[in-house]
Amino acid sequence: MIITRFFSCKVWQLLIACIGLTGVCYAQPLSKAARDSLKKLTEEDYRQMLHTLHISSLRPGPSGNPQASNAANTNEAKATPYRDLPDALVLDNGKQVTTPAIWWKKRRPQIKEYFDREIYGRVPAYMPPVNWQVIAVTDTVQEGIPVITKKLIGHVDNSAYPAINVDIQLTLTTPANAKTPVPVMMEFGFIMPPGFSFPSSNTQPTWQQQVLAEGWGYAIIVPTSIQADNGAGLTQGIIGLVNKGQRRKPDDWGALRAWAWGASRALDYFETDTAVDAKRVGIEGVSRYGKAAIVTMAYDQRFAIAFIGSSGQGGTKLYRRVFGEQVENVASSSEYHWMAGNYIKYAGPLTPQDFPVDAHELIALCAPRPVFISAGSPQIEGNWVDAKGMFLGGAYAGKVYELLGKKGLGTMEFPLIETSLTGGEIAFRQHSGGHTTGPNWPYFIRFAERYFAD
Repeated sequence: MIITRFFSCKVWQLLIACIGLTGVCYAQPLSKAARDSLKKLTEEDYRQMLHTLHISSLRPGPSGNPQASNAANTNEAKATPYRDLPDALVLDNGKQVTTPAIWWKKRRPQIKEYFDREIYGRVPAYMPPVNWQVIAVTDTVQEGIPVITKKLIGHVDNSAYPAINVDIQLTLTTPANAKTPVPVMMEFGFIMPPGFSFPSSNTQPTWQQQVLAEGWGYAIIVPTSIQADNGAGLTQGIIGLVNKGQRRKPDDWGALRAWAWGASRALDYFETDTAVDAKRVGIEGVSRYGKAAIVTMAYDQRFAIAFIGSSGQGGTKLYRRVFGEQVENVASSSEYHWMAGNYIKYAGPLTPQDFPVDAHELIALCAPRPVFISAGSPQIEGNWVDAKGMFLGGAYAGKVYELLGKKGLGTMEFPLIETSLTGGEIAFRQHSGGHTTGPNWPYFIRFAERYFAD
């Protein structure tokens, strides 16, 4: 996904807001009455969760506006009041994890349980099946490459609760002349209204063109067709369907986990499509969809590789870093729906120091599979996503990769901008652009070639 500097502020925020509020695949203007209604329903759900958690007050999050009186900290000297990170290679009983077998049998399940209970929430034990249908097939030529594009709908069985309907929207594009099944990069994205397009780059092909030039395919899954991007929608979508329209419990899943579940169902389909090499499918996303992408990679070991763009707090950034966006922001009524209800506790009365896990352990759940962490420049993207915090998340995950016979970032020193750290299975690069993975796609593709090679 490429978003230029011009597009990365108010217009982008408006589009995300419209998409998230409507829960449909493209932005539509909402009336003031509709916006007010959604806000009211969100606040009602939020208050109910606070009541369930016995929370009477929360710490407010900082502002993303550098000129505000409560602006987020961007002073590195003040970024680390919480000194102790959980050790990914120490069991809950204090014993060291010294072998891959102990990691897989004991430590990894412990870490996953903490993320399930306190961070992203639990997927229900029983999930209804998804029936995939190809509703359209088109043959076109993209930049001189003949391609086949399939438009699919994944209908979730709602026979147990017909009041809620969930149809997952997915498109799959593969080279028409491929002789064998091809790798596919899947992006969390959306479909814009007819006639709309993002500003194009004069210096670089689109990520789709770059992928096709490698002989790979690409797919786009629409997260809001799985679960709406707001608290009002928590009694709708896949979460609402399985809960039969009732509100969540504190350890129930949030939107990030729901979007990841939807991506896994798309991978189920890819396993049946002879055009796709389902063992070489990667996941990519930016911003909130970057958070969804790392959650997807951590929870579904079938995904071969991940490209995580500017995921910030709740993604690959260390929770304990007081720099840019904070836990208090994600726990607010505008973002709490991404997470389990229990996450809110860490914005009051608990603090980030009380988390039983941190972001480096989420990345460690991806091991030994490759993860590329991307960020933009502070001058254009800003400091909200905390590029260094994301780098450190990757750096601290390295010891788990090393235990499993792979390589981490290879350094704890934050690199200069546009320095590619791609020698191990964890990669990091901060480009000089904005809130986008665009400038890093060529570097990611070179990185992925090692794993997608025939």
